Amino acid sequence: MTGAGLGPLAARLLRAGAGVGLLVSVLFLLSRQQARTALLQAEAAGLSAAAHPTEAAEQQDIRRAQLHRLGLDEPLFYAQYVAAAPGQPAHWRWHGRRNQYHRWLRALAHGQLGTSLRSGRPVGELLRAALAVSVPLMGAAATAATLAALLLGQWLAGHPRRTAPLHLALVGLQSIPGFALALALLLLFANPDVFDWFPVDNLGVETVAGLPDGYAVATLGQFVLPVLALTLSALPGLALPLAAALRHELAAPYAVSARAKGNSLRQLLRRHALPNALLPLIAQLADLLPALVAGAAVVETVFGLPGTGRLLAHAAATHDYPVLVAGVLLVGTARLLALLLADAALLLTDPRLRWPS
Repeated sequence: MTGAGLGPLAARLLRAGAGVGLLVSVLFLLSRQQARTALLQAEAAGLSAAAHPTEAAEQQDIRRAQLHRLGLDEPLFYAQYVAAAPGQPAHWRWHGRRNQYHRWLRALAHGQLGTSLRSGRPVGELLRAALAVSVPLMGAAATAATLAALLLGQWLAGHPRRTAPLHLALVGLQSIPGFALALALLLLFANPDVFDWFPVDNLGVETVAGLPDGYAVATLGQFVLPVLALTLSALPGLALPLAAALRHELAAPYAVSARAKGNSLRQLLRRHALPNALLPLIAQLADLLPALVAGAAVVETVFGLPGTGRLLAHAAATHDYPVLVAGVLLVGTARLLALLLADAALLLTDPRLRWPS
């Protein structure tokens, strides 16, 4: 991998990193503004309903304490546009480093992701417990989907007539929503009236002390159906493009010449066509992570697994903004890592991408 080849890779990572940073920053600012607005509206409603001035003063003190505890009593950003007051023009006011955004960036640089508004626990602790479930789940699904795509792609390309039903099944599977596929597997293989093969509904789950809402460590049996659901959701998007690329390679002159020299179809696929057809698969693998994260949110909710997807879904539903912002930052960082690995694999696989220095 030459220095010239690293240039476009570094530029792409910088652009992606800037996009993730901008997205997380906007989400943080909007969430803080929304939280402050909600508290002020609740304060106004409480003051209007207060029957005595003493009660109104107590409610104001409570709201001020809540704003201070959440850090919402400070300015939101470095600068603020102040609307025109009677007799005064509108203007920009500079707040310096004493603002919520700067304090959040400084804490983030020290590895502090904040505190959950819903449970009062550190966000890093919640994410670590959720990742202990999601990483094995998504890792197993990604590995299974990739290996199955390699096998099915070669079979579809080498036997196009005999595999027409399989191709049709993959196309149909690609059109099924993830939640419908997860529910179908749940009703089929975890149903006492059909096949009661796998535990669900927190059966065999050991709750971790100190974590809220029954967050737990799942047993191995609980991973079978969720991994299968994620694998089946990701498989068509990997296998079908690979099969099309292999068919294109089999029609190339070098493949026809290799077949004329006595190479079997299996040798032709594995030794000649597959290395050249891997480039689209590697590009698809870079997009696999966002698909798995989105699918994990549904699958973990359906099967009751306390993973990252379920944690972020609950955070969005309950307006737990620190957890939500940290989750978006985590997913964006993982996306950057996926892009880095995919681009590095492309540079190593295809010599044409290694521009001369």
